[in-house]
Amino acid sequence: MVTITISGTPGSGKSTVGKLLKKKLRTRYVYSGKIFRETARKYDMSLEEFGKYCENNKEIDQELDRRQLEILQEGDVILEGRLAGWIAHRNKISATKIMLDADLEARAKRIVKREEGDTKKRKKEILNREKSEANRYKNYYNIDLKDTSIYDLVIDSTDKTPEEIVEIILGKINR
Repeated sequence: MVTITISGTPGSGKSTVGKLLKKKLRTRYVYSGKIFRETARKYDMSLEEFGKYCENNKEIDQELDRRQLEILQEGDVILEGRLAGWIAHRNKISATKIMLDADLEARAKRIVKREEGDTKKRKKEILNREKSEANRYKNYYNIDLKDTSIYDLVIDSTDKTPEEIVEIILGKINR
C-alpha cells in the first residue's frame, strides 16, 4: 500500500506525473484541482474569478480540504493538490509528500500547450492565482506555500521530463 501526495505550482507537471505514477504503481489517482474546477463551473466563474471569490468564502476551500483528508485517510492513493502534502503532514498521515516546481516561463508554456492561449497572459494568470492561493492558505490555515520543509522530495521540473520525475519519485519510495 502506498500513499503519495503531489503538490506544486500551476503548470509544474503535477497531473502528468500523477497519471504516470498511477500506471506504474497501479493505484488510484485523485486530482483535487478537478473538483475545484468543477465547482468554479457550477458558479459560472473562471478559475481566476473563482479563486478571488474563495478569498472571501472560505467554506469552499474547507470543503475541498475535508474531502482530500478523507481520501488520504483511506490510503493507497496518489492525491494531487496544492495542499495535499500539508493536509497529510498536519493530520499525521503517512505519505510520501512530493513538491514540484518550475520556472514561470516553463509553466506558462506548458499551460498554453495544454489549454491554448498566450504565454504572457498565462504568466499573469499564474501569478494572480498563486497570490490568491497564498493569501487564502495563509489566512485560513496559517500555511506558507513557500515553506517546503514538510516535503520528502522537492523537484524542479523545469528541465526534467515527466518520466524522469517519476523515476526520482519511485527511487524515493522504493528505498
